[in-house]
Amino acid sequence: MAKKKTAFVCTECGADFPKWQGQCPACGAWNTLQEFVVDPATPKSRGAERTGYSGELTEVRNLNEIVLEETPRIGTGMGELDRVLGGGLVPGSAILIGGHPGAGKSTLLLQVMCRLADTESCLYVTGEESLSQVAMRADRLKLPKEKLRLAAETDVEQILDLARKERPRLLVVDSIQVMYLAGLQSAPGSVAQVRECAAALTRFAKQTGTVLLLVGHVTKDGTLAGPKVLEHMIDCSLMLEGSTDSRFRTLRGLKNRFGAVNELGVFAMTGEGLKEVKNPSAIFLNRAEEIAAGSLVTVVWEGTRPLLVELQALVDASHFGNPRRVCVGLEANRLAMLLAVLHRHGGIQVGDQDVFANVVGGVKVAETAADLALVLSIVSSFRDRPLGRDLVVFGEIGLSGEIRPVPQGQERLYEAVKHGFKRAIIPKANRPRQLPEGVEVVAVATLAEALEQL
Repeated sequence: MAKKKTAFVCTECGADFPKWQGQCPACGAWNTLQEFVVDPATPKSRGAERTGYSGELTEVRNLNEIVLEETPRIGTGMGELDRVLGGGLVPGSAILIGGHPGAGKSTLLLQVMCRLADTESCLYVTGEESLSQVAMRADRLKLPKEKLRLAAETDVEQILDLARKERPRLLVVDSIQVMYLAGLQSAPGSVAQVRECAAALTRFAKQTGTVLLLVGHVTKDGTLAGPKVLEHMIDCSLMLEGSTDSRFRTLRGLKNRFGAVNELGVFAMTGEGLKEVKNPSAIFLNRAEEIAAGSLVTVVWEGTRPLLVELQALVDASHFGNPRRVCVGLEANRLAMLLAVLHRHGGIQVGDQDVFANVVGGVKVAETAADLALVLSIVSSFRDRPLGRDLVVFGEIGLSGEIRPVPQGQERLYEAVKHGFKRAIIPKANRPRQLPEGVEVVAVATLAEALEQL
């Protein structure tokens, strides 16, 4: 009898080691190594012999000899979802959709599958709900139920047999954490099961040209559960985010082999499911009639389009020895650096003040184009001077106090003008040759010049 081998896989980076260690030598994470059994007698899935991950092996050819054929994408019927996917579903692709419980992952996929079932063959496999529960949700959402094929199964071998019999164009597996292969000794949801189940399903999708949609759970820190190699196997990784106290959901592309990364789609959760929001800037700019001090609008670039968001800052006297620096939707280290630049090159000292910064609407701003708007909103709150409703600001601030240009500056400016803004403070290098009509553009080169405009 062959002896079983054990390995320890890091859930953060996917590296494997022969013995357990407290810290992963590859990525430095602590307590992330999990044991799984490597069984040499594990049965292979029928029709999934390892002759090639995406098909049969062929002869070696030159790159210029390969004929490029335009693969038609499958539209989902939702413009925001198609935008994040890069234009639609690509046949033979594996897509992973993650999110917190209650974010709307199953609801979104059920809506898409019910609509596409009229024109495409679709198979929805649920492992966490019964068929009656899925039917109840579809009835509540008032979705067409005549042509969608359903199955409740957690055994990957059985799912592959069903898929070979039904031959669907689209296959949904909800969720990958509850699926298992009988040949593995570990429990469903473990590192070995998640990795091998995803590999078997992805191999089937590549060889048959089926669109595979996997639902993934997230951990406490908001990352996708399971080994990191799960994200390397699939072609597209999407994250559906949204707080329970807000009816809006954001779908962000974390990885996409067929489109832009960091593309953002906005949906509204209603009684009839998720509805796409075609003009997200109008939602995030739902401001009060009288603008208070510390409120300012900036333009961030999400994927392939500009998005207007409102930044709010509150500066208050600190009652403790160590003033607080709190950020919601922004990077805390970036805020500390900008406060130091404001003191050194702007002559404004807020070292004894509590500084709170927030992005309205739950959007997370990671790019540096919001630096200038954040600093000016802090100054506005510190001096208790509102900046007006018609002002938009964007620009990156360097450590020497210079205002650096940002990518797609002209597109950002035109997006602000389209929403009715009359004044704009932008980097000098981003000033367009031909200014749009009805807007006053102030181009600044240093932080001191920007402060003078207030």
